[in-house]
Amino acid sequence: MTQTICIKDQTFLLHPFGVMYWKEKAMLLIADVHLGKISHFRKHGSAIPAAAIFKNFEQLDEVIAFFQPQKVCFLGDLFHSYKNTEWQFFEAWIAKQESDILLLIGNHDIIDERKYQDLGIKTGTELTIDSILLTHHPEERAGFFNFCGHIHPGVQLQGLGKQRLKLPCFFQKPNQLILPAFGVFTGIYVLEPEEEDKVYAITSKEVIIVS
Repeated sequence: MTQTICIKDQTFLLHPFGVMYWKEKAMLLIADVHLGKISHFRKHGSAIPAAAIFKNFEQLDEVIAFFQPQKVCFLGDLFHSYKNTEWQFFEAWIAKQESDILLLIGNHDIIDERKYQDLGIKTGTELTIDSILLTHHPEERAGFFNFCGHIHPGVQLQGLGKQRLKLPCFFQKPNQLILPAFGVFTGIYVLEPEEEDKVYAITSKEVIIVS
């Protein structure tokens, strides 16, 4: 189900929902949830079932129950835009959490940071722990390995019959790993790996090394 990798002498577990668990720090890393996006599109006429609104919360509950982290770090774009009806669901969800919650502000996080802080959520733009750098946008910084989001990385696979399949992925460069978008209806941006890159595609049940 999960895939284990080691970076900077630290252990990370990659989960099919697109999250990463930092074992030594008991920290769950989640990128690009984009809460509120479904309600935003429904408001503007998109035919998305209302039940889809709760899918993100259900998956969040599932991975938190699976890993039982001490800390949850959202790597930006937690909420898609301004507050809408999903903010109330988010408040109710936060009230049930026992883990410490941190949000590293992304370009979509335009809600006043004080609104998050009022819910007990710590906010910032980046976090450094030893030689690990956590951000929303991909960063290059000497001496650090960067975990980030923003790109919504994906990979395109081709079968023997020339059929093509796009899957979200964890995209690892020599000094950086980009997490896939957690949120549903967030889209995929296909990246072309270079020789030194590693790609971990995710399906509904497993994480697969494809390069």
